[in-house]
Amino acid sequence: MTTSEMSATHGSGGPAAVEHSAAACRSQRHTRVQHLIAADEHSLVDLATLLATLPLCSTGRVFVEVPDSRWIDALPVPPRMVVTWLDRSSRSGEAGTGRACPSGAALTRAVTAWADEMLCAEGDETRIELLGGYVGTADIADHLTERLGIDPARIHTPERFRLFDAR
Repeated sequence: MTTSEMSATHGSGGPAAVEHSAAACRSQRHTRVQHLIAADEHSLVDLATLLATLPLCSTGRVFVEVPDSRWIDALPVPPRMVVTWLDRSSRSGEAGTGRACPSGAALTRAVTAWADEMLCAEGDETRIELLGGYVGTADIADHLTERLGIDPARIHTPERFRLFDAR
């Protein structure tokens, strides 16, 4: 299936399909699904695979935490999506500690801050893909479910983490 043929229920497994042709995506009435995607240097292959499956009309944010600026590269995302690279080497750990930014901390701070601002509308249907390391992914998932009340079924994490076994 090509990107232009994908349904609006991409990733949700839902039964209702909506045409995803170039003409449908240009329509003002076409529903554009927002995405929140978080990744790190260990999940770049999974991130590239996910991005390749998104419809051209997708909107949202992609946050990628990396050890330093040498990892930063262009990512092929739909035109209505924004990529934010989080370079750990240029960030600090917790305020006042003087420590370096640990793995997952920059991603957690950025994603939870964005979610607090952007996922506040009742009935929000943002698709959430957390591909980063375990600690950052678990912290983000906890924030989304406990503080923002997002249904864990809407949050997709690597199966190996077993964050939502009850699903």
